[in-house]
Amino acid sequence: MKTHSTNYTNTFIAVADDCSTPKAEIPPTKGNTRSQANIQFEMISNNPYKYTSDDVLFQVFAEKNGLAPSEIASAREQFFSKGQPCFRASPLTKRYGWGVHNNAEGKIALFARETPEYERFLGDSALKVLKAMKSSK
Repeated sequence: MKTHSTNYTNTFIAVADDCSTPKAEIPPTKGNTRSQANIQFEMISNNPYKYTSDDVLFQVFAEKNGLAPSEIASAREQFFSKGQPCFRASPLTKRYGWGVHNNAEGKIALFARETPEYERFLGDSALKVLKAMKSSK
């Protein structure tokens, strides 16, 4: 079975051109249910450069679908047997104003759009810089 990946290396995903927030925002919670953005934000902000994009995106899927620990390995294989949207399509980069840096190992960290680090990544010629996808056509 072919395996697809959302991982990038030495890449910075910049905020979408049509992102409406001038400063990065923590995704709001809605009751007891964590959104895709909440899960992604908590995983990455609490553990910078610990997880790959694949790790985070699959964890969202696993949590949203209530997978048991015994189901994880086969579900992950099935999940990545077809292409998945990468962090260019994440609400963090499209709506909430966060850039995502992917290091040489493919591990990711978040950077608020108003920070000097974010600006440094944008101008780093050693990185591939990609824009998040626009919300509107």
